[in-house]
Amino acid sequence: MKEIQNFRSLVFLILNLFRISNFGFIVAMSRPWKQKFADAFRGLREGVRGGSSFAAHSIVAAAVLAAAAGLQVNAMEWCVLLLCIAGVLAAEMFNSALESMARAITSQEHPQIRDALDIASGAVLTAAFGSVAVGIVLFGRRAGQLLGWW
Repeated sequence: MKEIQNFRSLVFLILNLFRISNFGFIVAMSRPWKQKFADAFRGLREGVRGGSSFAAHSIVAAAVLAAAAGLQVNAMEWCVLLLCIAGVLAAEMFNSALESMARAITSQEHPQIRDALDIASGAVLTAAFGSVAVGIVLFGRRAGQLLGWW
């Protein structure tokens, strides 16, 4: 019963935080669209600047785009590749956001924060592995066609 009350209290608190903006770090939901987009682009800029992992993923993405152009992939294959790239980069930005939030919460080692950060890193790894698999299928088939294997 106590867990249910704690959960209800937590839900109530979260809902009210997004309605009332007197906490400084919470932004009210009634922001104008212009401000929402400005905040989103600021977040994009911070995510891109934030870490070496994003830079590494961006370099791989550029290589994939160059290979796709060189292998003359069709429109559907371009769409799949672009979705894979966007998925990996978005996962990396979510991971960076969680890392930033964890640093803001505490500088000490905490097992639950460590687990959350490891799960976020695992999500990036999952997106990257999935994208590699897609790349192997698309580029492998396309390379096989160009080499006359099938």
